[in-house]
Amino acid sequence: MISYLKGTVATIQKSSGNRVTLILDVNQIGYELQIPKRLSQELLAGSEGMVQVFTHLQIREDQQILYGFASAAERDLFRQLISVSGIGAQLGIALIDTLGLPNLVQAIVTGNIRALAKTPGVGNKTAERIALELKTKLAEWRQLAGVATPASATGPSSAILEDVEMTLLALGYENSEIGQALEAISQDTLVAKSRNAEEWIRSAIAWLSQ
Repeated sequence: MISYLKGTVATIQKSSGNRVTLILDVNQIGYELQIPKRLSQELLAGSEGMVQVFTHLQIREDQQILYGFASAAERDLFRQLISVSGIGAQLGIALIDTLGLPNLVQAIVTGNIRALAKTPGVGNKTAERIALELKTKLAEWRQLAGVATPASATGPSSAILEDVEMTLLALGYENSEIGQALEAISQDTLVAKSRNAEEWIRSAIAWLSQ
């Protein structure tokens, strides 16, 4: 089992089905890894020098696929997700991409079906199954793994967040982009405490326009 790889980014490519493939050069050997879009953006923003990617190897009868993640906690969450009946690797990555690690764990632990169902390919029944099977496990695992509760969990009401999301969707942004923006601006304590939807929208648009 390969726990992680440390090397330099050779190439990052998008393929069919919106999949992102990283070629990581480790001692002149190119490892091909499928990674979340979030990780590809981080690597593209600062791909010079050595990077560490945590991995999960999936072995099938006809192929072996190596998946890469930004942290051991993200990799371990992916393993928890694909243990749920009906959740394959692609849905696992899509969930991580759409919500991000802290918000995804928070949604599962609190049984937030609406948040989980924002992920393309995840309907209400699938979201309910994820929450039912992983709620208790992740509540305990989150403490052990040191996954922080997202600021947005104690921030604006769900009604305000819904206004923000609907506005950004109408402007043409994707759910995954909106999730990343909300996660990022939630780290700003002034924004996180705000009950003004317009302020959240302005901050999100500013972040997305960077």
